[in-house]
Amino acid sequence: MAFEGDLIPGVTQLYGFVPILTLGLILGLYELILIHRDENFRGSHWFGHGVHSVILMMVALFFVFNTEYFLTLTGLNNIEGFWSFVSNPWSVRIIIGLILNIKMHAVSAVIKGGLRGSMTGGMAEHWTHTTIVSVLVVLAPLYWPLIATLLPEWASGTAPTTE
Repeated sequence: MAFEGDLIPGVTQLYGFVPILTLGLILGLYELILIHRDENFRGSHWFGHGVHSVILMMVALFFVFNTEYFLTLTGLNNIEGFWSFVSNPWSVRIIIGLILNIKMHAVSAVIKGGLRGSMTGGMAEHWTHTTIVSVLVVLAPLYWPLIATLLPEWASGTAPTTE
């Protein structure tokens, strides 16, 4: 973990950047592969969407991995009444996933490309693919410990290195 100790009472650590960078690269490239497979676009659009998707995936993962920290930091972890769902970390992660899903659709609908005969002229990535990517982002804190067992120590993994 990147930061340890008592940062805020009840929150002892802020998640490190290795899981965010690793999963951001993997899921961003996965999004890029899915949209490239769905639609027919090439050149700078492909590279531009790739950089865009990887960077925004890392931002979303940063907030998903550190939800409890940000809820405690902002005091939103103690809300009662109608808005009490905001104090639940999984509710916040799902909201982040929905925002990410809408973002992926909006970006793919704006890019001129594959659907030449469509009324909008945009690419309109499949809902199935964007939902898969969003679910993978929301559930990242659950499956990261499994992936970490496959990574070497220098990559913040727990797999033994062979010497």
